[in-house]
Amino acid sequence: MRSLMQLAEEASSTPLSEQDIDWLHLLLADWQVLADLAAALIITPSADLDLAAADLVLWLPADDGRFIAAAHCRPATSTTVHVDDIIGLHLPAAREIDLRRALQTGQVVRSPAARWAGTYSMMETCVPVCHDGRIIAVVTREANLSSPRLSLGFEGWTVAAADTLCQMMARGEYPYDSTPQVTSHGVPRVLDGAVLLDAEGRVQHATPNAVSCLRRLGIRTHVTGKVLAQEITEVIGDGTLIEESMAVVVMGRASWRVEIAARASTVSMRALPLVNGRKRLGAVILTRDVSEVHRHEQELMTKDATIREIHHRVKNNLQTVSALLRLQSRRSSEEAVKVALAEAERRVQAIATVHAALSQNVDESVDFDEVARTIVRMAGAIASTDHAVEVITTGSFGTIQADQAQALATVLNELVANSVEHGLADRDGLIEVRAEREGTSMTVTVADDGVGFVPGTPMSGLGTQIVHQMVRGELKGSIEWAPREGGGTLVTLHANLDPA
Repeated sequence: MRSLMQLAEEASSTPLSEQDIDWLHLLLADWQVLADLAAALIITPSADLDLAAADLVLWLPADDGRFIAAAHCRPATSTTVHVDDIIGLHLPAAREIDLRRALQTGQVVRSPAARWAGTYSMMETCVPVCHDGRIIAVVTREANLSSPRLSLGFEGWTVAAADTLCQMMARGEYPYDSTPQVTSHGVPRVLDGAVLLDAEGRVQHATPNAVSCLRRLGIRTHVTGKVLAQEITEVIGDGTLIEESMAVVVMGRASWRVEIAARASTVSMRALPLVNGRKRLGAVILTRDVSEVHRHEQELMTKDATIREIHHRVKNNLQTVSALLRLQSRRSSEEAVKVALAEAERRVQAIATVHAALSQNVDESVDFDEVARTIVRMAGAIASTDHAVEVITTGSFGTIQADQAQALATVLNELVANSVEHGLADRDGLIEVRAEREGTSMTVTVADDGVGFVPGTPMSGLGTQIVHQMVRGELKGSIEWAPREGGGTLVTLHANLDPA
């Protein structure tokens, strides 16, 4: 599908700046409200009242004098006018007169009579889109008058509010350009609940869903004629944390969002100020009961905190075991026992490092790059002899699932320690750990410039057994030892990782 920028370049009759494009995107992000508010009583020329919903179509003037559809919004409340996608199509010539008049005059233009579109009748309103004093596009409200009647609890005030927003659009006052980006549980929609306030913040009308939302907060009385801010303030407990923007929202002063908690319920509210220049006309307050969403979110946060705490405690316990092994090693008089305990301490520390990384995450995956650097540095230090051994890591391991991260940490620990203890036992040297990853496939090489590896040499030590078991099991891969070009040993590990 072509983007709004591409369609604007295609039309190019009225060159649009980046600011104009941003303004249109701002409109498209919020115009579902306008489509749903128009789902109300529409007065036909014959004075009959029909419940209908309005499609919204954004039209851009083209070089050839035609209009091209750049965006389309279907109503959530009734039958759409356009079943097929119309973006990129031109407006039929018979409908261009009203759009051209709206574009030239900057005034909202209503069709004088209903039009037939196939088997149903349609009413159309043309609304110019003004930005920085210029008309840059036209939006049509297309109402299907043949759609079935729906009992939504709406009255004529909703379409009046939609008309006001259209007038604001023609004056460049809508969409709102000062709406802050806040964290919330979605944007309340008209069908979730809507309240009409006058300029003083008094409730004029409220849909049934909005009344239900207010009752969830503890407002049991009829709110019509009362100041909404006062009613909400009375039901909020003294110890309840209140967002600073609440007063601005419930008075309808700015198009912000706020979550209000009371009586174990949480209601999200958003204000749509209705203005005429500097004169405040009132506001539409959209409401949505997000109590269940909020409860589930709290449960997830609790579970995440519990998981992090478990990993933290496991790390601490493993470090305690490591300390005990180190203490026991110091008290032992036999060299073989000291070596065995040192190896056990090193392996426990490798696993503890992975749990330390997991304790910082909310999921069961690890950014393994820092973990790898810590492990190889620790393995080199613990296993080091009297000679200077430098251990470096290159490449990137990426994110790895917890189980495989523990296995890979153990393998790297064993390989680096083996290079230090055997390959570089009597000399200074360098160990390089390099990782190359492509998707779920990863290749890790551990190279040292030590005494080298003789092919065919039996490898039956405990460390080798651990490495083979981890590679074939958790890492689902293979490993091989070979002489390094220029001297030393090269170990190549191929692993097949689970998607992180």
